Amino acid sequence: MDLMMIDRWLHIIAGVLWIGLLYYFNFVQAPAQAEATADSDGPGPAAIGKYIAPRALLWFRWAALVTWLTGAYYLYASPLYTLHGAFTLGVSAEEGKLALATIGMGAWLGTIMLFNVWGLIWPNQKKILGIVEASDAEKGKARRVAFLASRSNTLMSIPMLLFMQSGAHGNLPF
Repeated sequence: MDLMMIDRWLHIIAGVLWIGLLYYFNFVQAPAQAEATADSDGPGPAAIGKYIAPRALLWFRWAALVTWLTGAYYLYASPLYTLHGAFTLGVSAEEGKLALATIGMGAWLGTIMLFNVWGLIWPNQKKILGIVEASDAEKGKARRVAFLASRSNTLMSIPMLLFMQSGAHGNLPF
């Protein structure tokens, strides 16, 4: 089995984990956290915030990084694409401009999503979960920033997947 095949499988597995956890946070954990906060007879939101969220965020952020790194390596080492060609959307390419443009759009969306995970979601989740000290006002702002970055990633995930898979076929996803 060659390195490109291993890289591609790691990219797919890490990507499924990353996007799966993204959907879990947005469609399962966030509503459950709100219900747990409102339930005066239940265990409260601490069960989620103390035990589940930190572990899920650990897998989430590292899956994001592995997905991006294996995707970048695939573009770098691929005989079909180039890392530069993808990130310039095929502008400098003689051949395969459409394939580079489509996979490049997916790569750019994935890059923005990676930035959101490491630059916006994780630093703010550390405040929300009490991993780092923060005032109530800072936690309130952190909740809003993390929420918006996470929802933005959820919205970008579908076109990202469509653009990335279409690059292999040399056509636009629509």
